[in-house]
Amino acid sequence: MTLDTLHFTPWTALAGGVLIGVAAVWLMLATGRIAGISGIAGGLLRPRAGDVGWRVAFVVGLMVAPWAYRTVAVAPAAQIDASAAMLITAGVLVGFGTRLGSGCTSGHGVCGLSRLSWRSLVATLCFMAMGFLTVFVVRHVLDLGGVA
Repeated sequence: MTLDTLHFTPWTALAGGVLIGVAAVWLMLATGRIAGISGIAGGLLRPRAGDVGWRVAFVVGLMVAPWAYRTVAVAPAAQIDASAAMLITAGVLVGFGTRLGSGCTSGHGVCGLSRLSWRSLVATLCFMAMGFLTVFVVRHVLDLGGVA
């Protein structure tokens, strides 16, 4: 995937970060739940009575947000250089990792770190280290270039 870093706009990035923070705080105050995407989506696979509505609303919001953004701004150019098999493999590995780490980057990296959780700090450091290592191995050891 290639992002247009030459036209990076820090104000929109800041606004996005503030919106993520507000949404995480709102969810915590309204439901007492952490805004971890894998946990929210995973809860839809084994629904409990009274627990589905807010989860569906959250996931729908995640899907609708990019379209809403495009009504007021131009979406950044992105190009995915990976094959479908690579994307599926990556998705399965991320899913496995979120189960192994008891959460995802949003749950640990956004919500956990803001609560000063040591467990989330360790998990986030592991996520980042494995991401760096994966890109290095795929691009420089296996020489798959633009695939990762």
